[in-house]
Amino acid sequence: MLFRSSLTVRLTCSASLGLLALTTAPARAADAGAGAPASSASSASTAADALPARASEPAADPALAKAAQEPGAIVTASGLVYRSLKDGTGASPTATDRVKVHYRGTFTDGREFDSSYKRGQPLEFALDRVIKCWTEGVQRMKVGGKARFTCPPGIAYGDKAVRGVIPPNATLQFEVELLGVNGH
Repeated sequence: MLFRSSLTVRLTCSASLGLLALTTAPARAADAGAGAPASSASSASTAADALPARASEPAADPALAKAAQEPGAIVTASGLVYRSLKDGTGASPTATDRVKVHYRGTFTDGREFDSSYKRGQPLEFALDRVIKCWTEGVQRMKVGGKARFTCPPGIAYGDKAVRGVIPPNATLQFEVELLGVNGH
């Protein structure tokens, strides 16, 4: 998953956590208070509603269109396709909370590019420091829940390649299990 900031200098890979992170000038801790504004998760429609025709949304991307047709899928205004796999019963995070998750990231063909499960260790991070798809999607979850996010490039990594692992303009899928929420 990509940590983000308004000043991007270079991408680095943390071997101990297996995640891709942005470093900024000057470098800031992942839990610093000010980050790029998070996407609003309040505007959504069901997959049956009219889909926007922007290039990053389901109507223009076969993988997004397929994900949008899955039972229970919700397509948000940003183009995120959110599908709950298991409803949680705990608290829902806000964009400024720290969260603890297990996750698996794959390309639309199923090839895995990252997994906290394989590392055997969940990840904890500030929700306003990750790609917009995660900020928006995780806010829809409750602790104990599991969901699948299908992320169009515009709210994932965009037109940038990520260290030879993720190509430019990639639609990505994540299965995310929300284990905990810590306040601001």
